[in-house]
Amino acid sequence: MRNDEIRTKKILKLAGTLPFFGAADLAPIGEKRAYLNIILSRYAKRGAMLHLRRNLYVTKAYLDNAERRGIYSDYIEFIANKLYSPSYLSLDYVLHEHNMLTEIPRNITSVGLRKTDSFSNELGTFIYHNIKEELFLGFAVVKKGGFSILKASKAKALFDFLYFRKRLLVDKLAMEELRLNLDEFTKDDLKEIEGYVEREGTPRMKEIFNWLR
Repeated sequence: MRNDEIRTKKILKLAGTLPFFGAADLAPIGEKRAYLNIILSRYAKRGAMLHLRRNLYVTKAYLDNAERRGIYSDYIEFIANKLYSPSYLSLDYVLHEHNMLTEIPRNITSVGLRKTDSFSNELGTFIYHNIKEELFLGFAVVKKGGFSILKASKAKALFDFLYFRKRLLVDKLAMEELRLNLDEFTKDDLKEIEGYVEREGTPRMKEIFNWLR
């Protein structure tokens, strides 16, 4: 076997064990960054690797293994946290998970501290909304499929959903047109969301919260 084939095999072997990686993550092999970038670009074009975003990849073998183990959807949630950090899953994605939205969301939605952004790749479209640091709360670490995933509570997901639409919610009718299913929303959930509304502090959000009751 030629020397370059041995080098490439070592790179692919290490890459296949990682849930995501860039050239820096493969540095322990001892190859130069420029050479690693060439290999990553080459194998992404061949379909052996998936380009998640700039300088970030996952191997097709890793994804296939996740699918066989039944943890593919868990991986999607995990990688949503990693494409843009810090961030937590929220909004439409989490509300639908709790049967509070009738329409299936087309995107994986999250909230983060950096500027609003989005990434599209073969796994889907990942959308991130910027929120103030004092409202970056109401989420927990969920352990699924061997991954640690930051995900909003049901109440925080609804708060975020309404918060980013507050300029559009001009009256109670506009609120009703969202067709939210609040059957599973408990008194404790209402108390939790009220805490976020108080923290946010604007009359607009207080009015929107009153329409929920």
